[in-house]
Amino acid sequence: MKVQDKVIVITGAGGGIGGELVAALLNAGAKVAAVDLKEESLQALRQKLNGGDRLTTHVLSITDKDAVAALPEAVLQAQGQVDGLINCAGIIQPFVKVNDLEYDAIDRVMQVNFYGTLYMTKAFLPHLLARPEAYVMNVSSMGGFLPVPGQSVYGASKAAVKLLTEGLYAELLHTNVHVSVVFPGATATDISANSGVGAPAGANAEQQKFPMLSPAAAAKIIVAGMQKNKPQIFTGKDSRLMNKLYRLSPVRATKLITKQMQSLLG
Repeated sequence: MKVQDKVIVITGAGGGIGGELVAALLNAGAKVAAVDLKEESLQALRQKLNGGDRLTTHVLSITDKDAVAALPEAVLQAQGQVDGLINCAGIIQPFVKVNDLEYDAIDRVMQVNFYGTLYMTKAFLPHLLARPEAYVMNVSSMGGFLPVPGQSVYGASKAAVKLLTEGLYAELLHTNVHVSVVFPGATATDISANSGVGAPAGANAEQQKFPMLSPAAAAKIIVAGMQKNKPQIFTGKDSRLMNKLYRLSPVRATKLITKQMQSLLG
């Protein structure tokens, strides 16, 4: 879908990949409804980008089903139409094994990553189906197709996003709505801090060993994939490589990622 003059709703727009997606789409001629939990993050985004009336901001929690249900009308009033939805908001879990993970952390990760994505999709899909051409894009993770020790529940939530999106792709195949799932690899964002999770010991060393993609570079890849209607979009060499390796040899891929994560888990 060519994004020029299209209205795209983006969750997690206050920073990271979401914030860079707002910038990239505005630069490509789109209009954006930026959604985030933190009002201050959206205010900073607006000051940084100076999007004028092509950028509207909407503060809400995507885990609030009633607030999400009311969002399409607010976007329609502000922008006049809605042509696309990018579910980018997400959080990680503490870097601990399942045996040590608290239930409240499990609930929070599933609520934000899976149910938030589902609520947004359900709320906007009827409006998107009414458009001549529209788009749903959900951001999963490399951890959504590859087991990552210390992020097992996060991975489960992103695997749920993956299959939800692939199911939507099948259901909407003969409609006007394009569907994509995004698998980011390691990206230099503040997701740990935004998730209320401290970076594990040894994280800096791991980052130097395995260079991270910048959020701007990831956003550029995602928007390019969107404009080509790609069903699957991989950002980062690690995501593309591990996808191939996991398909060829799941056990080998699992052992490799376990070895890489060992120093983070202790």
